[in-house]
Amino acid sequence: MSDPRTTPSIFTRGAVDLSALRPSTPARTAAPSRPAAPAGEIPGSASDPVPGAVPGIPGVAPETIIEVTEADFQSVLERSVTTPILLDFWADWCEPCKQLSPVLERLAEEYAGAWILGKVNVDENPRLAQVFRVQGIPQVTAVIGGQPVEGFSGVLPETQIRQYIDAVLKAAGVSVAAPEDPRLDAADDALMTGDLDAAEAAYRKILAEAPADTAAESGLAQVELYRRIAGVDPSAALAKAAADPEDVAAQQLAADIEVLSGQADQAYSRLVALIKKTFGDDRDAVRKHLLSLFSVAGPDDPAVAGARRALASALF
Repeated sequence: MSDPRTTPSIFTRGAVDLSALRPSTPARTAAPSRPAAPAGEIPGSASDPVPGAVPGIPGVAPETIIEVTEADFQSVLERSVTTPILLDFWADWCEPCKQLSPVLERLAEEYAGAWILGKVNVDENPRLAQVFRVQGIPQVTAVIGGQPVEGFSGVLPETQIRQYIDAVLKAAGVSVAAPEDPRLDAADDALMTGDLDAAEAAYRKILAEAPADTAAESGLAQVELYRRIAGVDPSAALAKAAADPEDVAAQQLAADIEVLSGQADQAYSRLVALIKKTFGDDRDAVRKHLLSLFSVAGPDDPAVAGARRALASALF
């Protein structure tokens, strides 16, 4: 891609027309306004329930997770003026959704009301899915100040989800706890804006001083991943890999695309299978490529743990 700012292809950009979801009749007169909540506090409490709040999730305040429908979407837009909303488009039949949703719910608890998770069942709210141009689920799109901003689709590693959330909060002007290492924050910002050269330099500097920094290692692996897929047609690349299972380069590129599409398990399995069929330099190249994809997800990702066991079995 010619514009480096668009390199991270997991993100979607573009204006979304929300006018179709706004009420055609005048809104009812609002109740008298209450005093503004203290900075960082989400308006509402247990005695002031949020419409659509999801009850029964242990440890999560009701106002941090809401169910979003077409009927009450206008209130969601209004609430996004003060608190960013992350819309999680999902369905009961979607297996990847069942992997992503618990992560989002846990992070909603961890961020303690800095943002709100809005769950949108696409089967029950097809107009919302259409307006937000949902082509596959799960899809996450943020709404800030009544306007949608870039999002992602698929099941991403938690490190990337955190980067996305932090970028949304920064765009919304929400203060979050200062990072332990401001250099890492700057590196992540460069990665999120597509300045891969600056991100690489920042991550390498951190690793030069702290070689065991897994966050910097993950960031550097993401830089390398984005560079490998720059300018690639995903459909053509996957078709080429399917047509020639013995083509090492084609299989590695297909695995890269699968990781960025939220199909990391499939990518890992692809490369483990390739390792079983290769020898010498080719086998070592595939092994190193797979390890680089493990670094993208980070050592705590459960899918990585399983894939490492499969890799060990394939090698020995």
